Amino acid sequence: MIDSGLAGNPEGADREKRLVALSSVVAAVFLTSTKIVVGVTTGSLGILSEAAHSTLDLVAAVVTLWAVRVSGKPADPVHTYGHAKFENISALFETVLLFATCIWIFHEAVDRLFFHATAVKASIWGFVVMGISILIDVSRSRALGRVAKKYGSQALEADALHFSSDILSSSVVIVGLGGVFLSARLDLPWLAKADAVAAMAVAGIVIVMSVRLGKKSIDDLLDAAPLGLQERLFEVARVPGVIDVKRLRVRRAGPETFADVTVTVGRHVAFESAHDIADDIQTAFHEVLGGGDTVVHVEPVGSGNEGLVKTARLLAARHSMGAHDIQVLKEGERLAMEIHLEVEESLTLSEAHGLVTAFENALREAVPGIDQIVTHIDPVGEVSALQQSEPVDDALIREVFEMIRAGRGLLFAPRNLAVRRTGDSLSVSFVLPMPSTISIAEAHAAGELVEKDLRGRLAGLERVVIRVEPWEGASSGGRAVAPQS
Repeated sequence: MIDSGLAGNPEGADREKRLVALSSVVAAVFLTSTKIVVGVTTGSLGILSEAAHSTLDLVAAVVTLWAVRVSGKPADPVHTYGHAKFENISALFETVLLFATCIWIFHEAVDRLFFHATAVKASIWGFVVMGISILIDVSRSRALGRVAKKYGSQALEADALHFSSDILSSSVVIVGLGGVFLSARLDLPWLAKADAVAAMAVAGIVIVMSVRLGKKSIDDLLDAAPLGLQERLFEVARVPGVIDVKRLRVRRAGPETFADVTVTVGRHVAFESAHDIADDIQTAFHEVLGGGDTVVHVEPVGSGNEGLVKTARLLAARHSMGAHDIQVLKEGERLAMEIHLEVEESLTLSEAHGLVTAFENALREAVPGIDQIVTHIDPVGEVSALQQSEPVDDALIREVFEMIRAGRGLLFAPRNLAVRRTGDSLSVSFVLPMPSTISIAEAHAAGELVEKDLRGRLAGLERVVIRVEPWEGASSGGRAVAPQS
């Protein structure tokens, strides 16, 4: 897993990866040249196999340095996912080199064991160079492994595996040289074969350790998801508001993890809320993946218990219209619906009629039992909303309020009264406090009673806007506006 905080600094990460890869090249050059000189001098196949192994390490270190430099390039029009897969290609290339070298080592070891015996000198320099090799390999494998884990770099992980395998193989070579040394001192000729046996052991160690890396490289190149990761992401994708997770895909490219997921939410969910749900999924994925790139696709679906009013609103929104003042009328077993639809004021009558007709057809399909749909078209926009008005003396309105108060009781206490005249029409707006414990339906019904009273007492009253607010001082058991007796 990548440290998401560190991954947020790509320039620093690339620089650190390049430096540790370059140091590996320097170390591989030193070890390879030293082992070749000592191996040729002593005739030890074990040391020569180690020299071949180190030569492979040198090639691998150079390839790794190239891979981390290229993989750090940003995405471009051709490589839209970036260049991170160059690290996977580098790791696979190193694995192929490992197997090729191991085949050569096995061939030479079998030839020396059974066909052409070769004298080996157990020189002190053989032990010295292998000891130095172990010390350098320990240092480099730790440094490479630390940076590979820090940034999720598979190329550096492969290089670390090379140096780690060198530690084990160098130890085996020392054992082989020890066997050759003892064969001469103890007059045990069969111990002279220990060097060739050690070389075969080196090859075996390298094969075993590289199989795991080769499999991982191939899996990443084929976009195989790590075992159990998809199940974990399916689990965390079910954040509040998600109805179902329809599809989830994960792929890795070098240190980067890409995920795309499709989830369903109720079609009544607002766009902003759907966006928040997608953000929650991205956050959950980043915690599991340690960063990465996540794309969330949100699909609206019916929840199964929307009801007639919500269905009508949702269908209106789907046809680019708003809906208000919806009434469902039931006469026996027959259903009818009256609805005001809001359309863009710039539309022609023909265009608006086409939208409304399409909505009515969709509503009949969604609600088969409906017999009649009556729609009223309201234009909406800046022009329709803008009205020239002027303030009006509110003395007459306040007298009417006192009449209503006398009939409705003390709980009728309007505030923030505003009276305006628009052309020949009069508009009134005010705040009407009501008990906080009543339902919004009760509050709306009480407001309608007050509006009816106003219209009955004021001629020319065109528009009434009543804002209901909770009033903690009112009795929770009382009614907001008492009916007339």
